[in-house]
Amino acid sequence: MCNQHNLGRSESPASPSRRQVLLGGAATATLMGWSASDALAKGETAIDTPPNAISPDQALKRLLAGNARYVANTPARKDFSAGRAARTRAQYPFASIVSCADSRVAPELAFDQGPGDLFVVRVAGNFVNDDGLASLEYGAKFLGIPFILILGHTNCGAVGAAVKVVKENARLPGHLPELVNAIKPAVRIAQGKKGGDLVADATVENVRLNVHRLMVSRPIIGELVKTGKVRVAGGVYDLATGKIDLV
Repeated sequence: MCNQHNLGRSESPASPSRRQVLLGGAATATLMGWSASDALAKGETAIDTPPNAISPDQALKRLLAGNARYVANTPARKDFSAGRAARTRAQYPFASIVSCADSRVAPELAFDQGPGDLFVVRVAGNFVNDDGLASLEYGAKFLGIPFILILGHTNCGAVGAAVKVVKENARLPGHLPELVNAIKPAVRIAQGKKGGDLVADATVENVRLNVHRLMVSRPIIGELVKTGKVRVAGGVYDLATGKIDLV
Protein backbone atom coordinates (compact mmCIF):
# COMPACT_ATOMS: atom_id res chain seq x y z
CA MET A 1 0.00 0.00 0.00
CA CYS A 2 3.02 2.25 0.36
CA ASN A 3 3.79 4.84 -2.29
CA GLN A 4 4.30 8.55 -2.60
CA HIS A 5 0.73 9.45 -1.59
CA ASN A 6 0.33 11.04 1.83
CA LEU A 7 -2.48 9.39 3.78
CA GLY A 8 -2.82 12.47 5.94
CA ARG A 9 -3.79 14.70 3.03
CA SER A 10 -7.45 15.44 2.62
CA GLU A 11 -7.73 16.38 -1.03
CA SER A 12 -9.46 14.15 -3.54
CA PRO A 13 -7.37 11.72 -5.61
CA ALA A 14 -8.62 13.67 -8.62
CA SER A 15 -7.03 16.95 -7.50
CA PRO A 16 -4.43 18.43 -9.88
CA SER A 17 -1.74 18.58 -7.18
CA ARG A 18 -1.64 14.80 -7.10
CA ARG A 19 -1.49 14.32 -10.85
CA GLN A 20 1.79 16.01 -11.69
CA VAL A 21 3.98 12.95 -11.34
CA LEU A 22 2.24 11.13 -14.18
CA LEU A 23 3.84 10.19 -17.44
CA GLY A 24 3.00 11.67 -20.84
CA GLY A 25 0.69 9.79 -23.17
CA ALA A 26 -0.59 7.62 -20.32
CA ALA A 27 -4.22 8.72 -20.46
CA THR A 28 -4.45 8.17 -24.19
CA ALA A 29 -2.74 4.82 -23.88
CA THR A 30 -5.16 3.71 -21.18
CA LEU A 31 -8.22 4.56 -23.24
CA MET A 32 -6.76 2.55 -26.11
CA GLY A 33 -6.53 -0.49 -23.84
CA TRP A 34 -2.88 -0.17 -22.87
CA SER A 35 -1.97 -0.34 -19.21
CA ALA A 36 -0.50 2.08 -16.74
CA SER A 37 2.64 -0.06 -16.69
CA ASP A 38 2.95 0.28 -20.48
CA ALA A 39 2.83 4.06 -20.23
CA LEU A 40 5.24 4.15 -17.31
CA ALA A 41 7.70 1.95 -19.20
CA LYS A 42 7.91 4.49 -22.03
CA GLY A 43 9.36 7.10 -19.67
CA GLU A 44 7.58 10.05 -21.24
CA THR A 45 7.05 13.61 -19.96
CA ALA A 46 4.68 14.65 -17.17
CA ILE A 47 0.99 15.33 -17.79
CA ASP A 48 -2.01 16.15 -15.63
CA THR A 49 -4.16 13.04 -16.20
CA PRO A 50 -3.20 9.69 -14.63
CA PRO A 51 -3.44 6.45 -16.59
CA ASN A 52 -6.17 5.12 -14.31
CA ALA A 53 -8.41 8.18 -14.75
CA ILE A 54 -11.04 6.18 -16.62
CA SER A 55 -14.70 5.50 -15.95
CA PRO A 56 -15.85 2.45 -13.97
CA ASP A 57 -17.41 1.04 -17.13
CA GLN A 58 -14.17 1.44 -19.06
CA ALA A 59 -12.32 -0.36 -16.27
CA LEU A 60 -14.75 -3.28 -16.41
CA LYS A 61 -14.44 -3.41 -20.19
CA ARG A 62 -10.65 -3.66 -19.89
CA LEU A 63 -10.93 -6.49 -17.36
CA LEU A 64 -13.33 -8.51 -19.49
CA ALA A 65 -11.25 -7.96 -22.64
CA GLY A 66 -8.17 -9.18 -20.78
CA ASN A 67 -10.02 -12.26 -19.53
CA ALA A 68 -11.13 -13.03 -23.10
CA ARG A 69 -7.47 -12.95 -24.19
CA TYR A 70 -6.55 -15.23 -21.29
CA VAL A 71 -9.27 -17.76 -22.14
CA ALA A 72 -8.20 -17.75 -25.80
CA ASN A 73 -4.55 -18.16 -24.76
CA THR A 74 -3.59 -15.00 -26.64
CA PRO A 75 -2.19 -12.87 -23.81
CA ALA A 76 -0.80 -9.43 -24.56
CA ARG A 77 1.51 -9.61 -21.54
CA LYS A 78 4.95 -11.01 -22.24
CA ASP A 79 7.58 -8.87 -20.54
CA PHE A 80 6.67 -8.29 -16.90
CA SER A 81 9.96 -6.57 -16.13
CA ALA A 82 9.25 -3.64 -18.48
CA GLY A 83 8.72 -0.45 -16.51
CA ARG A 84 9.96 -1.91 -13.23
CA ALA A 85 12.16 1.07 -12.40
CA ALA A 86 9.45 3.56 -13.39
CA ARG A 87 6.93 1.84 -11.13
CA THR A 88 9.03 2.67 -8.08
CA ARG A 89 7.80 6.27 -8.44
CA ALA A 90 4.05 5.59 -8.36
CA GLN A 91 1.24 3.11 -8.86
CA TYR A 92 -1.92 3.68 -10.90
CA PRO A 93 -4.06 0.52 -10.79
CA PHE A 94 -7.35 0.80 -12.66
CA ALA A 95 -9.23 -1.92 -10.74
CA SER A 96 -9.31 -3.48 -7.29
CA ILE A 97 -9.89 -7.23 -7.12
CA VAL A 98 -11.06 -9.09 -4.01
CA SER A 99 -9.88 -12.62 -4.78
CA CYS A 100 -9.76 -15.94 -3.02
CA ALA A 101 -6.30 -16.99 -1.81
CA ASP A 102 -6.64 -20.20 -3.85
CA SER A 103 -3.35 -20.87 -5.65
CA ARG A 104 -5.20 -21.66 -8.89
CA VAL A 105 -6.62 -18.15 -9.11
CA ALA A 106 -4.15 -15.49 -10.28
CA PRO A 107 -5.95 -12.20 -11.05
CA GLU A 108 -3.12 -10.62 -13.06
CA LEU A 109 -3.05 -13.68 -15.32
CA ALA A 110 -6.82 -14.18 -15.48
CA PHE A 111 -7.31 -10.57 -16.61
CA ASP A 112 -4.09 -10.41 -18.68
CA GLN A 113 -2.82 -7.34 -16.86
CA GLY A 114 0.67 -6.21 -16.00
CA PRO A 115 2.34 -5.20 -12.74
CA GLY A 116 0.78 -2.02 -11.37
CA ASP A 117 -2.56 -2.50 -13.13
CA LEU A 118 -4.52 -4.32 -10.39
CA PHE A 119 -4.84 -3.65 -6.65
CA VAL A 120 -5.51 -7.12 -5.25
CA VAL A 121 -6.88 -8.08 -1.82
CA ARG A 122 -6.81 -11.83 -1.22
CA VAL A 123 -8.33 -14.02 1.47
CA ALA A 124 -9.67 -17.57 1.38
CA GLY A 125 -13.35 -17.24 0.50
CA ASN A 126 -12.98 -13.78 -1.13
CA PHE A 127 -15.01 -11.92 1.49
CA VAL A 128 -14.55 -8.38 2.74
CA ASN A 129 -13.58 -7.98 6.39
CA ASP A 130 -12.58 -4.71 8.04
CA ASP A 131 -8.94 -5.01 7.01
CA GLY A 132 -9.87 -5.73 3.43
CA LEU A 133 -12.33 -2.86 3.45
CA ALA A 134 -9.62 -0.49 4.64
CA SER A 135 -7.36 -1.62 1.80
CA LEU A 136 -10.12 -1.05 -0.74
CA GLU A 137 -10.88 2.35 0.76
CA TYR A 138 -7.24 3.28 0.36
CA GLY A 139 -7.31 2.21 -3.26
CA ALA A 140 -10.48 4.13 -4.04
CA LYS A 141 -9.64 7.34 -2.19
CA PHE A 142 -5.88 7.69 -2.52
CA LEU A 143 -5.12 5.77 -5.72
CA GLY A 144 -8.24 6.85 -7.59
CA ILE A 145 -9.29 3.29 -8.52
CA PRO A 146 -12.69 3.48 -10.27
CA PHE A 147 -13.74 -0.19 -10.19
CA ILE A 148 -13.88 -2.99 -7.61
CA LEU A 149 -14.57 -6.63 -8.47
CA ILE A 150 -15.39 -9.35 -5.95
CA LEU A 151 -14.05 -12.51 -7.62
CA GLY A 152 -15.23 -15.92 -6.50
CA HIS A 153 -14.30 -19.17 -8.20
CA THR A 154 -15.64 -22.65 -8.84
CA ASN A 155 -14.86 -25.47 -6.39
CA CYS A 156 -13.89 -23.03 -3.64
CA GLY A 157 -12.57 -24.92 -0.62
CA ALA A 158 -13.51 -22.15 1.81
CA VAL A 159 -17.10 -22.13 0.59
CA GLY A 160 -17.14 -25.94 0.68
CA ALA A 161 -15.98 -25.86 4.30
CA ALA A 162 -18.72 -23.38 5.18
CA VAL A 163 -21.28 -25.70 3.57
CA LYS A 164 -20.03 -28.62 5.69
CA VAL A 165 -20.24 -26.54 8.85
CA VAL A 166 -23.80 -25.46 8.10
CA LYS A 167 -25.08 -28.82 6.87
CA GLU A 168 -23.10 -31.26 9.01
CA ASN A 169 -22.05 -29.13 11.96
CA ALA A 170 -18.43 -29.92 11.09
CA ARG A 171 -15.78 -28.64 13.49
CA LEU A 172 -12.69 -26.94 12.08
CA PRO A 173 -9.29 -26.36 13.73
CA GLY A 174 -7.45 -23.18 14.53
CA HIS A 175 -8.87 -19.90 13.23
CA LEU A 176 -10.80 -21.53 10.40
CA PRO A 177 -14.15 -21.15 12.21
CA GLU A 178 -13.73 -17.37 12.09
CA LEU A 179 -13.13 -17.48 8.36
CA VAL A 180 -16.08 -19.79 7.76
CA ASN A 181 -18.38 -17.57 9.84
CA ALA A 182 -17.94 -14.86 7.22
CA ILE A 183 -19.21 -17.21 4.50
CA LYS A 184 -22.03 -18.96 6.36
CA PRO A 185 -24.66 -16.27 5.57
CA ALA A 186 -24.18 -16.97 1.85
CA VAL A 187 -24.64 -20.70 2.44
CA ARG A 188 -27.92 -20.10 4.26
CA ILE A 189 -29.21 -17.89 1.45
CA ALA A 190 -28.25 -20.55 -1.10
CA GLN A 191 -30.02 -23.22 0.97
CA GLY A 192 -33.22 -21.18 0.84
CA LYS A 193 -33.10 -21.12 -2.96
CA LYS A 194 -32.82 -24.91 -3.08
CA GLY A 195 -30.57 -25.11 -6.11
CA GLY A 196 -28.86 -28.22 -7.41
CA ASP A 197 -25.30 -27.47 -6.28
CA LEU A 198 -25.08 -25.86 -2.87
CA VAL A 199 -21.37 -25.02 -3.10
CA ALA A 200 -21.80 -23.37 -6.51
CA ASP A 201 -24.89 -21.47 -5.38
CA ALA A 202 -23.23 -20.37 -2.13
CA THR A 203 -20.20 -19.17 -4.11
CA VAL A 204 -22.44 -16.85 -6.13
CA GLU A 205 -24.33 -15.65 -3.06
CA ASN A 206 -21.07 -14.99 -1.24
CA VAL A 207 -19.96 -12.76 -4.11
CA ARG A 208 -23.28 -10.91 -4.11
CA LEU A 209 -23.26 -10.34 -0.35
CA ASN A 210 -19.79 -8.82 -0.47
CA VAL A 211 -20.66 -6.64 -3.45
CA HIS A 212 -23.59 -5.30 -1.43
CA ARG A 213 -21.43 -4.74 1.63
CA LEU A 214 -19.08 -2.55 -0.35
CA MET A 215 -21.86 -0.65 -2.08
CA VAL A 216 -23.35 0.44 1.26
CA SER A 217 -20.12 0.75 3.23
CA ARG A 218 -19.31 4.01 4.99
CA PRO A 219 -17.77 6.48 4.92
CA ILE A 220 -15.78 6.12 1.69
CA ILE A 221 -16.73 3.51 -0.89
CA GLY A 222 -20.49 3.75 -0.50
CA GLU A 223 -20.35 7.49 -1.10
CA LEU A 224 -18.13 7.07 -4.15
CA VAL A 225 -20.59 4.51 -5.52
CA LYS A 226 -23.48 6.95 -5.01
CA THR A 227 -21.70 9.66 -6.97
CA GLY A 228 -20.77 7.27 -9.78
CA LYS A 229 -17.02 7.59 -9.24
CA VAL A 230 -16.67 3.94 -8.26
CA ARG A 231 -18.53 0.84 -9.41
CA VAL A 232 -18.63 -2.48 -7.56
CA ALA A 233 -19.44 -5.76 -9.31
CA GLY A 234 -19.01 -9.49 -8.78
CA GLY A 235 -17.85 -12.40 -10.87
CA VAL A 236 -17.01 -16.09 -10.68
CA TYR A 237 -13.85 -17.57 -12.20
CA ASP A 238 -14.23 -21.01 -13.75
CA LEU A 239 -11.14 -23.03 -12.83
CA ALA A 240 -11.61 -25.36 -15.81
CA THR A 241 -11.96 -22.75 -18.54
CA GLY A 242 -10.44 -19.60 -17.06
CA LYS A 243 -13.58 -17.65 -18.01
CA ILE A 244 -15.02 -15.10 -15.62
CA ASP A 245 -18.77 -14.57 -15.64
CA LEU A 246 -20.37 -11.60 -13.93
CA VAL A 247 -23.06 -12.43 -11.37
